[in-house]
Amino acid sequence: MSIEIPKAAREQAIRSIERYFEHNMDEPIGNIAAGGLLGFFLEEIGPVIYNQAVADVQERMQQRVAELDIEVHEDEFQYWRKYESKAGARSKKA
Repeated sequence: MSIEIPKAAREQAIRSIERYFEHNMDEPIGNIAAGGLLGFFLEEIGPVIYNQAVADVQERMQQRVAELDIEVHEDEFQYWRKYESKAGARSKKA
């Protein structure tokens, strides 16, 4: 699976690579070369970042699923307890 980014993000990334080269390298990089470098990063390094993000999300989802029973737990067989507590409250008023 290749990692694709939206056209606007790609253009912004290319401008960022060009700017990085202007500020940090001895020679500037052109638009085509910056696009090629971006493509290389997406193909070669992108999967590492993508896979780590998926692993992070899986871990978080597993934590949420583990907490689900606490979050949505309902005590069972509560009708008579509620009924008896209401009846007890009525008898105390009388």
